[in-house]
Amino acid sequence: MPFKINNRFSKNLPADPNPENSRRQVTQGFYSYVTPKQTNKPKLLHVSDEMVTELDLDQAETQSDNFLNLMTGNSVLPETNPYAMVYGGHQFGNWAGQLGDGRAINLFEAEGKTQDWAVQLKGAGETPYSRSADGLAVLRSSIREYLMSEAMHHLGIPTTRALSLALTGDSVLRDVMYDGNPAYEKGAVVSRVAESFLRFGNYQIFTSRNDIASLQQLVNYTIETHFSHLGTPSKETYLKFFEEVTQRTLTMIIHWQRVGFVHGVMNTDNMSILGLTIDYGPYGWLEGFEWGWTPNTTDRQHKRYRYGNQPNIGLWNLYQLANALYPLVEEAEVFEEILDGYKKEYAIKSLKMMADKLGITNPGEDDLKLIADLEECLQLTETDMTIFFRKLGDFKKNDSVAGFELIEDAFYAPNELTEEVKSQWTVWFSEYAKRLQQESCSDDERQAAMNRVNPKYVLRNYMAQLAIDAADEGDYALIDTLYQMLKKPYEDQPEYEKWFAKRPEWARDKVGCSMLSCSS
Repeated sequence: MPFKINNRFSKNLPADPNPENSRRQVTQGFYSYVTPKQTNKPKLLHVSDEMVTELDLDQAETQSDNFLNLMTGNSVLPETNPYAMVYGGHQFGNWAGQLGDGRAINLFEAEGKTQDWAVQLKGAGETPYSRSADGLAVLRSSIREYLMSEAMHHLGIPTTRALSLALTGDSVLRDVMYDGNPAYEKGAVVSRVAESFLRFGNYQIFTSRNDIASLQQLVNYTIETHFSHLGTPSKETYLKFFEEVTQRTLTMIIHWQRVGFVHGVMNTDNMSILGLTIDYGPYGWLEGFEWGWTPNTTDRQHKRYRYGNQPNIGLWNLYQLANALYPLVEEAEVFEEILDGYKKEYAIKSLKMMADKLGITNPGEDDLKLIADLEECLQLTETDMTIFFRKLGDFKKNDSVAGFELIEDAFYAPNELTEEVKSQWTVWFSEYAKRLQQESCSDDERQAAMNRVNPKYVLRNYMAQLAIDAADEGDYALIDTLYQMLKKPYEDQPEYEKWFAKRPEWARDKVGCSMLSCSS
């Protein structure tokens, strides 16, 4: 395969000296060499044409047995040594100790047309970090991760990408809802790619062990490789590094809030040091606008990772990263200043983001009430977030009376709307129209601007589940249909109009469509 291999990570950082691929505590090195599990009867289901081009591969080559075997762990390239990284993390607010790549195996790093890429298999077998698991993945979670990685990229949200999706031909035992009813499912492997898969937890693990020399070595490598514009590693550079990670994390979460994406499991080991959305597990999309919604069954009781709390959790996780980096600087005040800046920046960027969604330029303090009143209206009855904001683009600033009619398709139970609810919406549209009168742009210009930030198509859970159900029966066409549609989420695409619709009632409580577990 014509990958342009460079393997920066493994060339610059030492490996675990123990060659055994056994589940254990790894106390030396930054990663352990592992061998992917041989699969029984691999079959390629889909390849991202964009990532093939970016990696400068030949499209025809991706249909070869060589590519299939490489992307399913049945072969490795010469001059490469697959490995799994060690890291720790806070899970649901509690320190979990060593975690690591339990079902992810890094094949190699390679040069792309625009940047360098780490190529990784998810679901290719156990590693020293698999704990009590088998390191495998199943078709349903693999389809979700594959489609979502590419969809998020086209929404303009920083994310890891995906190169390929394949069946292994093996059966994998999983307890989908953790209710004591395990069943065999089809095994699968996703090849995912990113500039780096380094997480907050990669740094936390060394500080937790008081291994400051390894911490500094990893931070220096990270700065020299991924943040070289900050300068030579030093105390000053470490702070600049933390500040940029803070900004990138904030930017990513603002984007999540903009489109109604809920990650579902924002543990520190699932937070990218590059500010990328990483680890697509029990994620979901807001159907009805609801601050308290979480898609994760494990989080159902405390709702730590609910939609409205994601900005706070981002900050909490950054505090943990600050604690991990503190030994390199030993000045708490400067870290606190950066973290306080996150709070201030969030207020500013959140206002700007909501104003963009409403077609308001140069928002001010007075617009906060208009936004707050809207968010209250959205929760009066179950109102689809994606449809509401997209339909709002059709609003005419000289015709506030028609506002309610525009958004009726966004209501899940329009027949249950009371006069009181309608009246509250009428008042809001009247205030919205007054505010738009202050804007100099035309209705058409405002609509075009709003449509650039309010997507028409997102990968709702029920859509992914339909693709999963069809794939279970051997029909993979819907995977490609959704993949193609989600390349242009902000465009009207009349041929896909049927997907611009509320979640169907049958999906309200269906497993995989409403709540999901971390099971893979």
